Amino acid sequence: MKLKPVILTNNPLTKSSLEDKYDVLYKPQASLMDILIMARDYIHRGHRLLTHPLMGSIKPNQTPYKSIAISRDCFEEVDLLSVEIIEESILKADQLIKSSKTLIYTDKVLRDFSLIDFDLIKNALN
Repeated sequence: MKLKPVILTNNPLTKSSLEDKYDVLYKPQASLMDILIMARDYIHRGHRLLTHPLMGSIKPNQTPYKSIAISRDCFEEVDLLSVEIIEESILKADQLIKSSKTLIYTDKVLRDFSLIDFDLIKNALN
């Protein structure tokens, strides 16, 4: 069974590039951790994780952007694998973020991180 996705993101490039093809829940002021927690809350209500929250080689403390695909449909039973993956991802992200300095990025670097996040979610959906 192929599940239709909803994309949770704080990335403007993901929103503008994918909103014509997918449901995109865009939260521009959300942090990376906010997006992970939002995904967790949906998963606890019965949605399924469709992409790994920490895919790619960019660590959560290195980028402000995060895009995650979850199922559009909400199931009666909570998917325990989705819960395990999102909870472990939140713990790992929290550890990395707390153990590093807050970084200030130039607009060019932010555009690069935005493109990387977009490319990861686009390729995962294909």
